[in-house]
Amino acid sequence: MDIDWVHYLKGLLKPLAAITVVLMAVALSYVQKLGLGKEMLYSITRAFLQLSVIGFVLQFIFNQNNGGWIFGAYLFMVSIAAYTAGQRAKHVPHGKYIAGASILTGTSVTMFLLLVLNVFPFTPMYIVPLAGMMVGSSMTVTGVTMRRLRDDVRMQKSLVETALALGATPRQATLQQVKRALILALSPILDNAKTVGLISLPGAMTGLMMGGASPSEAIQLQLAVMNMQMGATTVSSIMSTYLCWPTIFSKAYQLEAKVFNAE
Repeated sequence: MDIDWVHYLKGLLKPLAAITVVLMAVALSYVQKLGLGKEMLYSITRAFLQLSVIGFVLQFIFNQNNGGWIFGAYLFMVSIAAYTAGQRAKHVPHGKYIAGASILTGTSVTMFLLLVLNVFPFTPMYIVPLAGMMVGSSMTVTGVTMRRLRDDVRMQKSLVETALALGATPRQATLQQVKRALILALSPILDNAKTVGLISLPGAMTGLMMGGASPSEAIQLQLAVMNMQMGATTVSSIMSTYLCWPTIFSKAYQLEAKVFNAE
């Protein structure tokens, strides 16, 4: 499928016109002396460039209809997500690798089940966008889980060390911290599921309806997407806690000082 450049360039007029509201936000930031104006302009410019480029890349992948391109795009997204989540939990040793393994596990298991159940066909047009949604959600949840677990253990270091001294395993000594980290990370996903349709209409559903799909068809797809995201994020976040334990505890079941001494 060739690109209609005239139609494409005309289509850019709308997002360019919408920059007006960004300029309003920049002006408000300046008036309130928030110092966020440059970052707002940088962020929206970067988003514009990234989405413009990815549009051509996705069109190319969709036209190939080849499983290799699907896996390549998926692994690329997981790699970027692992790096981003690892940066969020930078004090966790090997955080990027833990995040990558957790995101890969959660999203691949979820996608495999959906394909086995024939919820979605194995085509680039379905799998690549859906994988992106799962990877994005899992990235956020995994990063929050790892950072919160490390911070909670650091704040309650004496309690954890007392439990270890009494013979508890790392899992037993940090059970409450793990639960708090998981609850905090997963709460936004759960809250969104409770209020979907009442407060906001999700992006996938809105996009389908704006593209001409009926509300019932859009709702069916959105429900599948929400279930998919909840499954992937839960597996990824729990997986990250299991992978964090060996990095924050020594083989002698002691807290690694270098992990908790850094601010």
